[in-house]
Amino acid sequence: MEFFDNIYEKMTTKPWACAIDVILTALLIYGIIVFLQKNNAKRLIYFLLPVSMLGIVLSSEMVGLTVVGSILSYSVVLILIAVLIMFPQDVRRGLLKLASPKENHEAYTTVYDVSDDILHAAISDIVRAAQNMAKKNVGALIVIATQNVPGHILDSGTKLDAELSCPLLESIFNTKAPLHDGAVFVRGNRIVAAGCFLPLSQSNTIDKELGTRHRAAIGVTENYNVMSIMVSEETGVISVAQHGELTRYYDSQMLTDKLEQAYGLKATTQRRRKRKGA
Repeated sequence: MEFFDNIYEKMTTKPWACAIDVILTALLIYGIIVFLQKNNAKRLIYFLLPVSMLGIVLSSEMVGLTVVGSILSYSVVLILIAVLIMFPQDVRRGLLKLASPKENHEAYTTVYDVSDDILHAAISDIVRAAQNMAKKNVGALIVIATQNVPGHILDSGTKLDAELSCPLLESIFNTKAPLHDGAVFVRGNRIVAAGCFLPLSQSNTIDKELGTRHRAAIGVTENYNVMSIMVSEETGVISVAQHGELTRYYDSQMLTDKLEQAYGLKATTQRRRKRKGA
């Protein structure tokens, strides 16, 4: 009963402290639930919540179970330890984001120093290159970075800072080229780097038939605000990953629309069409 007496005393003497306590506890529980849901551990949620509630009840002096109550009273600590053991990769990525300097995560801004026509031409080159490589079953992985460009990933490849073109993209992913195995980072109308190594997604929901290239494309979108375009070397299927979700079987028009949205050009295009129709 001491636990509930303390809560009642806080509510009467320090209501503001009690309110803050409740809000922080709710945020902690919400954060754990969201983390487990994102990592496909919904079953653990239905197990951990009852255990936590049971720990609160059994740890009270009214029940009198000293040993079990003491163990369950530290259920939050046990949950955190379980998360560290079961999801080490996700925890490591989260700590990496916190520890890395801000400039490493935001090497560029969303402002492009080129006209919309040049961006449309770059999109056209990306689409043509993807279509050409799909016809030849040439594997490719292109990352469209509109905001966050992780510096440590760029350092894993070769920095180019070259003007984007269809022939250049195709030459990079030529199987005889030294950079064809890695990912190409594109920002605006320029190829920032090539041959970059990406973090692999650890999600269990990814189709087993998808290989390392697809897992890498999904993994980088789980951690950063980027869009990945993949061409399968086995099937020639064009896929797009964004926010950790993969969509397959893109044609040229679908890919163009997706890129225009990523570049922030879709609204401008729609306005132009309305003006022409007016």
